[in-house]
Amino acid sequence: MTRLQKAFDAIDKANAADPHLSPDGQPEALLYGQRMTAEQQALYPDASEPLRIACRGQHVERWQLPRDAYPMDRAGYLAWRTEQGRRHAARIAGIMREAGYGDEDVAAAEKMLTKQGIKRDGAVQALEDVACFTFIRWYMGPFAEGRDAEELQRIVEKTARKMSAMARARALEEFAIPEPFAAAFRA
Repeated sequence: MTRLQKAFDAIDKANAADPHLSPDGQPEALLYGQRMTAEQQALYPDASEPLRIACRGQHVERWQLPRDAYPMDRAGYLAWRTEQGRRHAARIAGIMREAGYGDEDVAAAEKMLTKQGIKRDGAVQALEDVACFTFIRWYMGPFAEGRDAEELQRIVEKTARKMSAMARARALEEFAIPEPFAAAFRA
């Protein structure tokens, strides 16, 4: 078994403990990690192993720190998200070391998972592109339900701003994004 497969197996085992189940009965975190890997393979088929692992483990054991553990305002959300990134990076670092990865690869994955250098570092940006594609393909529809058009427009614009130019162009090719939402991907 390769060290990459060992890391994936450890991440999947951790995420299989998620008590939150998808409509088809799968642990949500496990399904999310597998979806991230599928999007990574489509967008960045030549990705480094640290990027592949960061994609698979971006939300490792995310349920252990619920969103409502922080104030339900913008500052609380940002603090929660920052702490989640730190926790995910630490957990993935341990998994990678156990699988046989060295300090350089571990540090690369930690940098990606804590979003250090987004828009400046290609690997960090690649992880963000994969996360945005995963959101658009699998979670945007349910997320949009019950939201007004103005709020949804802001969410779409924020998502598009997070993406690289390549990913925005690819999103326009792959998804049937209606106007005026599509304009955010052309900017």
